[in-house]
Amino acid sequence: MKRMLVPVLAGTALTLMLLSLTLGPSNIKLSDTVAILLGKGASANKAYIILQLRLPRILSSFLTGAILGLSGAVFQAALRNPMADPFILGISSGASFGVAVALFIGIAPLLGLPVSALVGALGTTLFIVALASRRKSSSTTLLLTGVAVNYILSAAMTLLMFLHKEQYQRILFWTLGSFSSSTYGQVVVVLFAWIILFIPLSLNHQSMDMLLLDELSARAGGLSVRRTRLLFLLLASFATALCVSYYGVIGFIGLMAPHATRLIIGPKHQKLLFPSSLLGGLLLLASDTISRILLPSGELPVGIITSMLGVPLFLYLLHRGRYFYG
Repeated sequence: MKRMLVPVLAGTALTLMLLSLTLGPSNIKLSDTVAILLGKGASANKAYIILQLRLPRILSSFLTGAILGLSGAVFQAALRNPMADPFILGISSGASFGVAVALFIGIAPLLGLPVSALVGALGTTLFIVALASRRKSSSTTLLLTGVAVNYILSAAMTLLMFLHKEQYQRILFWTLGSFSSSTYGQVVVVLFAWIILFIPLSLNHQSMDMLLLDELSARAGGLSVRRTRLLFLLLASFATALCVSYYGVIGFIGLMAPHATRLIIGPKHQKLLFPSSLLGGLLLLASDTISRILLPSGELPVGIITSMLGVPLFLYLLHRGRYFYG
């Protein structure tokens, strides 16, 4: 099972991509989808729907899930907490809040949404790292602090929406998450962000393993714990902020993917990182597909679907006491 996990996840993801390209209100058959992808004859209308509307959305959702799955693995290792996740700890909300503030004060055209999201995410990350550096801060304290940060930022965004009703819809978009406006340009940027995140993590998988040890043991092994933790968290926060700036806040993928993968193949990051990324992409792609086809007209925000999947796992982990390493 461990050896077959990556091929199974990759094959399932490709199959789901093909089905997701076909599913929808446009009455496109699977044979039509295959023909369009192979460049064979098909109506211009169907080709436009498949290649220009659905394909960039599917690629965006999969790559975003892959980034969130990797980021979740980083946060869980850096904070020694298998319940850590960019959403639960408020990193995604911090990125969304940065965008909301930029829209509110009118500097979004100057900074750009990705930069605004990055500033908000990094501010939240530095706050979490400051708490993690305190010797008396337990994993439970950090988890509850992240939940509190989430509530504070959510309340602040609600206030901004109330004060700036002209931007209500745009700010609301980032609080729920959607891939409806995906473009190929965004796909390229998100793919580049995944590469920037995955390669350093893969090359430093032993450092991530050492972060799971207590701080004294990690230092005895020659690891600069604070510096390594900060670098990993900033890298994961940057990738998460980029996804949030394009597609909004999407919760619990970073919790579900690494945790489920760890149960199958164990905690060693050399084997954990890529399957976590694949499973994160698969989960978010499935959630986005469900959000598109669940309603007869319109679509649900994808964040609702991921929360419905992730909250039961979160409560289960709390109930079982699975909130610490070691």
